[in-house]
Amino acid sequence: MQATATHDLEQSMPVTPPLNSKLPQVGTTIFSTMSQLAAEHQAINLSQGFPDYDGPASLLERVDYHIRQGANQYAPMTGVPQLRKALQAKLLRCYDRKVDADTEITVTSGATEALFAAIACSVRPGDEVIIFDPAYDSYEPAINLNGGTAIRLPLLPPDFRINWDQVATALTPKTRMLILNSPHNPSGQILYPEDIQALQQLVANTQLLILADEVYEHMVFDQQRHLSLNLYPDLAARSFIVSSFGKTYHITGWKVGYCVAPATLTAELRKVHQYLTFSTATPLQRALADHLHAHPEEDQRLNLFYQQKRDFFNHLLAPGRFAFTPSAGTYFQLMDYSAISQEEDTQFIQSLITQAQVAAIPLSVFYQHPPEQLTWVRFCFAKHEKTLEAAASKLLQL
Repeated sequence: MQATATHDLEQSMPVTPPLNSKLPQVGTTIFSTMSQLAAEHQAINLSQGFPDYDGPASLLERVDYHIRQGANQYAPMTGVPQLRKALQAKLLRCYDRKVDADTEITVTSGATEALFAAIACSVRPGDEVIIFDPAYDSYEPAINLNGGTAIRLPLLPPDFRINWDQVATALTPKTRMLILNSPHNPSGQILYPEDIQALQQLVANTQLLILADEVYEHMVFDQQRHLSLNLYPDLAARSFIVSSFGKTYHITGWKVGYCVAPATLTAELRKVHQYLTFSTATPLQRALADHLHAHPEEDQRLNLFYQQKRDFFNHLLAPGRFAFTPSAGTYFQLMDYSAISQEEDTQFIQSLITQAQVAAIPLSVFYQHPPEQLTWVRFCFAKHEKTLEAAASKLLQL
């Protein structure tokens, strides 16, 4: 009797159908992994790229205001008109680019959504997309999910500059898109005038699309200028240009980004966007619109703000055994640990956490085929000075 009951129970157990993964090589991101390890070991987390301080008080107050005013229903799919108008003014102010707020600007749920939507609307089975290693980890999965192939070209230490001759050789009739990230995560490198000239020559008389990931656009140091593709009409005409409010205003958890593209490209991007997230939180958008109108100068102070943090962190570590060249942009600093250890970088970061109680990101995870003897790790310096001081005191003991 008991055996029969057990047999009946087994027969009634629900069975989950098998699912062949569309991304079999993808696991938990290195950022989540390192943040979890940092928490487990009570380590100072300089791995994941987020500030340990809040956004402007005036911006936070506007969110509360709009919530209380009832701005709690769906925003328009393209973004609230006030924010798109504010972005139109910003593009004119920063880059002297005139765009149509209704047909060329789309507000998205974070820059990552904008990147995915741009890839999804452009890349078809059999297409090739050129990306540069070390590459941000969301690019290739989006390419693969849409049937494309990522052609990964290496940027080599210590300068991580693009080899444009190599890019020209990599172009084939299948090349659909080129993804540029400047300022570049994780290297901190930026584009220079000669890079822009080489890019212009490369794409002239082609149908190649460009996806420009410019989320760190206001973090360019040492009196250099961010060479946004918004500055170049010939490049802007073929580009999806993506940026992020989260990076600019220290509010990464809000996940609000935007994409600027010609009307024909924007129309296709919005076809994906409307079924991906449809719209982004209304009170956040309205608060950002208010802030852009009230404080248009704030984004122009960000480079000095983060350069001071970069210089403070590097000054603290200068007496130690890490070697480095000051980051040209972003809020990341690469450090060469070859004078400390000959471990692979994935092993070295484990030692950092267990011995120094500081978390970093190994550079090799951003490559498909890492260069040999890659002894570099990435630290995030978007932290309070007391956090950087505590981390540096531990790192100097290595």
